[in-house]
Amino acid sequence: MSTNDKVRIEKDSMGKLEVPSGSYYGAQTQRAALNFQISSLRFPRSFIRAIGAIKLCASQVNLDLGLLDSKLSIAIMGASQEVMDGDHDSQFVLDIFQTGSGTSTNMNANEVIANLAIEKLGGVVGSREPVHPNDHVNMGQSSNDVIPTAIHIAALDSIKNRLIPALTSLNSQLKEKSDEFMPVVKTGRTHLQDATPVRLGQEFLGYVGQIERSISRIEIACGELSEVALGGTAVGTGVNTHVNFSTMVCEKLSEILKLDINQTSNHFQAQSSLDSIVLVSGSLKTIAVSLMKISNDIRWLGSGPRAGIGEIDVPAVQPGSSIMPGKVNPVIPESVCQVAAQVIGNDTTITIAGQSGNFEINVMMPVAAHNLLESIDIMASASQNLAGKCIAGLEATTKGPEMVEKGLAIVTTLVPHIGYDASALIAKEAGETGESVREVAIRRTDLSEQELDSILDPASMTQPLTNE
Repeated sequence: MSTNDKVRIEKDSMGKLEVPSGSYYGAQTQRAALNFQISSLRFPRSFIRAIGAIKLCASQVNLDLGLLDSKLSIAIMGASQEVMDGDHDSQFVLDIFQTGSGTSTNMNANEVIANLAIEKLGGVVGSREPVHPNDHVNMGQSSNDVIPTAIHIAALDSIKNRLIPALTSLNSQLKEKSDEFMPVVKTGRTHLQDATPVRLGQEFLGYVGQIERSISRIEIACGELSEVALGGTAVGTGVNTHVNFSTMVCEKLSEILKLDINQTSNHFQAQSSLDSIVLVSGSLKTIAVSLMKISNDIRWLGSGPRAGIGEIDVPAVQPGSSIMPGKVNPVIPESVCQVAAQVIGNDTTITIAGQSGNFEINVMMPVAAHNLLESIDIMASASQNLAGKCIAGLEATTKGPEMVEKGLAIVTTLVPHIGYDASALIAKEAGETGESVREVAIRRTDLSEQELDSILDPASMTQPLTNE
């Protein structure tokens, strides 16, 4: 191997190639870097951490099985730990839009870890001696089982440690506001038109229910991510790997990551499809839809402050206009809606990627990985932001309660007493004259004021029916 100040010459199965002299990656990574100059998108930290963990545990297991020399194994484990810790993220240079199996990125990891290990052992970086990226770092593995396993682990880790805590925080804030707003009786709305009264706290209780169920759905989906493809190697048969390799690696991964990781019971489906990832993405899309609904309701309820609905005050976090002084916009809910749109779009890409399983392998794994992990990451951040910078500071105004008495839909509780048609006439007359339903009902029915006070009490209309 020869070098100059800027490059070193490496040799792989395709021949010689110049590689940047300061890099820990090698010839196969460099070939892919030259082949795939498509975008600025790279695998995220969560994925690099996951693949580093796989290489670390694989090296330990290969040592335990007597397949790998202890000196090499210890060096590989040390290098893999550094990759897990993020010390060499700059060495993961490959575009997301690459070979559909992610082989280039698996080799990127193998080469970086091999060269770090070589350096630890006093060897020459790029020499493949005494640590070989394929023979030692990739021992018992294939890109075809490592990459889907890394996707599952990265997603599972991010959901457990970022998304679920963020949703839990959001849910706590919504529950707090639901309790705070429960005394506030206001006009309900269906089809954006006035409906029977509802408590502002009950509206927020609906949001609590959406987020509670969002957490439940994604927890169920995590069961799919816990089952990994590792051990199937090239096509699912497990060729060139020890029969106990995958089980032992999964046990060690579970231990160091504090996650439930298990070898799949069917390697052929695990490597030929992305069905589990499609399912998880679908759950993420459902959460995004819930977040968009909640955020849009907050925007509507806070609209105004004078010419809109204005039933809540949304925290003012920044000026809303470059031309209109004093204008404040619901920027936090708006950002959440944009995140939701991105997640919904990502799900479409993942759905298409899931359809691209050809016989024994799926060939759109990198883009599926990127979109899935991006969805988890931005939705976790957006949920935490919504909780802390918007929901926590919401305040109810007096506008909701003030409008209840003027609402026409409260006529609904007259129906059992005077019938639907007579009630409809009262509502129509009140709408035409500008009077309240109560005022018209006093004139048009035989009901006393005391009876009407009871029948048309807005608070009583918000109580659920019971069997008591």
